[in-house]
Amino acid sequence: MALPRIEPIIPIRRREPFDDPGWLFDVKYDGFRAVCYVEQGRARLGSRNGNDLPRFALFGAEIASVLEVEEAVLDGEVIVADATGRPQFYDLLRGRLAPAYVAFDLLWIDGVDLRPKPLSERRAVLRGLLPEGAPAIAEAVSVEGRGCELFELMRAHDLEGIVAKRLADPYGPRTRWLKIKNPDYSQAEGRGELFNRARG
Repeated sequence: MALPRIEPIIPIRRREPFDDPGWLFDVKYDGFRAVCYVEQGRARLGSRNGNDLPRFALFGAEIASVLEVEEAVLDGEVIVADATGRPQFYDLLRGRLAPAYVAFDLLWIDGVDLRPKPLSERRAVLRGLLPEGAPAIAEAVSVEGRGCELFELMRAHDLEGIVAKRLADPYGPRTRWLKIKNPDYSQAEGRGELFNRARG
């Protein structure tokens, strides 16, 4: 069976963090959003616009080698991290340091479409799929209910922010994810100018 083509959920902006027991709050990782398609012992990474990311072809093979699964589709972020574990966007952009894939959703596994399932179930299956201690892939750090506390930690450690997701929601075009960005995040400075130069 052919793997489905995924249109990633794009979080919409919210200004203030909040607490709610029905919500999951992920760390917002500063990297390249990527859907990971695993089949026949290989993995390819696709951008949020559906384009292949050929620069990560060898990295995709590394991901596939540590996942004990015939086929899967994961949603996540490609990052590079410094010695403290803090994502470094400019090092990722320039190809410095080894990449890692931070998975925050599992949408398909061995012929089973998980998208209609609630996020809480999808994350439980994802947790069982990911090997412990693998440098190439890990689950996103998250907490349930305590968005304000996690957001303050992001501010204290100069990280990008958080993403809020309702635990009962399926994965689809009607599902809303909310991004709450750290207004003092240091790596946001000059980002617009950098991309304007790249497009020019």
